Amino acid sequence: MKDQLARVTRTTCPYCGVGCGVLAIRQTDGSIQVQGDPEHPANKGRLCSKGSALAETIGLSHRILNPQLEGQDASWDKALNRVADGFKQVIAEHGPDAVAFYVSGQLLTEDYYVANKLMKGYIGSANIDTNSRLCMSSPVAAHKRAFGSDTVPGCYDDMELADLVVLVGSNLAWCHPILYQRVKAAKERRKNMKVVVIDPRVTATCEIADLHLPLRPGTDVLLFNGLLAYLAQQGLGDLAFLEERASGFAAAVAAANAETGTIPDVAEGCVLPEADVAKFFSWFAQNERVVTGFSQGVNQSNAGTDKCNTIINCHLFTGRIGRPGMGPFSITGQPNAMGGREVGGLANQLAAHFDLDNPAHQQQVKRFWRSPVIAEKGGLKAVELFDAIHDGRVKAVWIMATNPVVSLPDANKVKEALSRCPLVVVTDMTNTDTTALAHVVFPVATWGEREGTVTNSERCISRQRAFLERPGESQPDWWIIGEVAKRMGFGAGFPYQNPHEIFQEHASLSGFENEGQRDFDISGLAGLLEQDYESLTPLRWPVNDQHPAGTDRMFGEGRFYTPDGKARLVPVKYRPPVNALGGSYPMTLNTGRVRDHWHTMTRTGQSPRLSSHLIEPYAEIHPIDAARRRIVDGSLVRLRTAWGKMSARAKITADQRPGSVFVPIHWSGEFASDGLVGALVNPVVDPISGEPELKQTPVQVEAITAAWHGFVLTRGPLAMAGVDYWVKAAQDSCWRYEMASETAPDNWSTWAALRLARRDTDEWLEYQDRSQGRYRAALLQGGQLMACVFVAPDRELPSRSWLTTLFSQPQINDADRMGLLAGRSLNPQADAGEIVCACFRVGRKTLIQAISRDGLNTVEAIGKSLKAGTNCGSCIPELNELITEHGWIST
Repeated sequence: MKDQLARVTRTTCPYCGVGCGVLAIRQTDGSIQVQGDPEHPANKGRLCSKGSALAETIGLSHRILNPQLEGQDASWDKALNRVADGFKQVIAEHGPDAVAFYVSGQLLTEDYYVANKLMKGYIGSANIDTNSRLCMSSPVAAHKRAFGSDTVPGCYDDMELADLVVLVGSNLAWCHPILYQRVKAAKERRKNMKVVVIDPRVTATCEIADLHLPLRPGTDVLLFNGLLAYLAQQGLGDLAFLEERASGFAAAVAAANAETGTIPDVAEGCVLPEADVAKFFSWFAQNERVVTGFSQGVNQSNAGTDKCNTIINCHLFTGRIGRPGMGPFSITGQPNAMGGREVGGLANQLAAHFDLDNPAHQQQVKRFWRSPVIAEKGGLKAVELFDAIHDGRVKAVWIMATNPVVSLPDANKVKEALSRCPLVVVTDMTNTDTTALAHVVFPVATWGEREGTVTNSERCISRQRAFLERPGESQPDWWIIGEVAKRMGFGAGFPYQNPHEIFQEHASLSGFENEGQRDFDISGLAGLLEQDYESLTPLRWPVNDQHPAGTDRMFGEGRFYTPDGKARLVPVKYRPPVNALGGSYPMTLNTGRVRDHWHTMTRTGQSPRLSSHLIEPYAEIHPIDAARRRIVDGSLVRLRTAWGKMSARAKITADQRPGSVFVPIHWSGEFASDGLVGALVNPVVDPISGEPELKQTPVQVEAITAAWHGFVLTRGPLAMAGVDYWVKAAQDSCWRYEMASETAPDNWSTWAALRLARRDTDEWLEYQDRSQGRYRAALLQGGQLMACVFVAPDRELPSRSWLTTLFSQPQINDADRMGLLAGRSLNPQADAGEIVCACFRVGRKTLIQAISRDGLNTVEAIGKSLKAGTNCGSCIPELNELITEHGWIST
């Protein structure tokens, strides 16, 4: 492949919906270096910590390299025939709706397109849904209600041009760091620009906020209905826009007035100070150029669609849409959630933004595909799909590039559902909690090995390009899907030889009998030759005869995709979160992402750099709630709901709202014994979008009393049987296991020797203080450290960062041997502390020493001295905390 011979390959990051451009640079030794692409419009050369560490995640130690049948390697023919025959048998006996696909925003658009075509046009069912259901289906439904189409009106530039940026339910600094940096830089350039953050928690994003509104969880509709009522009372509606280009505004305003007619009403309902509500409302009123960016904190709700529509209502009422620096902006979670929506990846969509519930559209797509059948009704959405697997209505499921046993709500039920299913097929790059339940596993090409396109949050289509050989027998998703289709008898519909041919068909369908009736139109790219596809540069759709170079903003001309061409304001009534068991479970569980990990850690968990910032799942609890439960910072806690339980490390902070607890989503069975937050989550969904309520589960939190705490650093895997609590994290040259149990073994020496696989020929260093309950041991081979274990009755344990450095040494010296037994380095400079800046791997102790010694009283000074905070900037709030705690006090 010619791209594999190139020294520099332009591609796109596989993580969040910002869609950053990446330069993959092949070094003379064959290794890969990753840099931001300065020519990509999304990031203009910058990368976050995850993107910067991509080269650390492309190794093969964790890869699936061969097709597998019942856990054993098999040939492609056997595996493909097993799937095709199984699907055909289920369809013959139970009908097409007994088969389902569950796909992912990690797929490339070409892969997504072929999967959707097979299911809806050839199998004849709409039972194909995507993990984007968990994050983006509420904005999709809201866009359709308001605009008649799933259209994001603006682009990233608008967030820099706005005079007021409102971020709702979005921790932009951690979840979309490069977009956050663009807003931050714009705010520094334009001193009058203001930022409002609306979030129950104090997050890293609040670092740039002029106003933070920590509203009561779930009350977003009250807040934005109140804003709409305020705007109407102040006479701030754009009457010309409302009369000529919108409908439903009178009913929407009436609904808002009936519920939250005054600022005191809003403040009481949202539990916010009246002065802060009044300030937000007045800022929104005074600034025409307003962008409201909203993300999972809004979307993931039993009322997510309504929340999105209340935000859109305020922009439509004031005519603030379709022009530079203004508009509602749905910030996508995954790298190709938008591309999946383009091809109909959701169970209630057809490809190319054709409507599944429109018989004329059904026939148009069927005619274009020349398919034998077409889906005529919506399929099962994610949560109900796995319910149908659980109760036996769906008997065969194909899961692609996602890990639902970890990510879906009521995860234990999902696991049970797959264990009952007669045929489970999984396409993935690595073993996961989900592949463990599969009858057939297909090894897939992944980032760096595959070719295709993705579309980011601002409708920007970018290329992913290969720069590595596909390892083992792995193949791209489109090829695997096409081979199954051929074996099912559908070969004529799947003749593709490469992704370019699929993209041509996808682009052609977008313009098929369109005549301006559908927003998604990239017919201007349908005629791309293969070399043009190879060199395709990023551009925003629509791309057609009217807009050959793409389109920055939609709706500027005032025409929408509703039957009458007008936007619709939607009357919305507040519905409180579902809280059926509040008495037994008095707190509210909120879930979300952390800075340096992605989804279920199948990629980021392989990176030592990314695994060094937050090692363990944690529960963020307000000091008041912690005191009531006798929970201290850093101790272990158990969280229980009506659906399951998990354990986590307590993080006590006033940044959390009283009565709420925040837990990250990332830890799976591979990386933690009991860290699966999905097992706790209420499976209730939005009745319109089907998006789960991932932010509002009633929960009980209690302290865990551990008899001992400890950790192991080891070059090889560790058997963890008999340990109540453990987590695993990649470190440089070793793996780190944190541990605790409620009972202690009778003999620590025997316990450690078994865990570390000690042999008689190994050198064994050991220290034990029985009276204090402290134990240390180290295993060496030929003078090289292979493993070490430290145990204590409390959490007073040695620094892991210093010990980790010993694994990079071919032999350890006498001082380090003494340090292993003493439990501390004899050279204090050797201990950098836990990582704060993942981009440049700067540790906490290094930062504290420099701040204290050199008087580094600003983030800029730290950056100049240590580089920390100068790349993605996500660590800047932590740097400021360290300056506050350890900086010099000017007098």
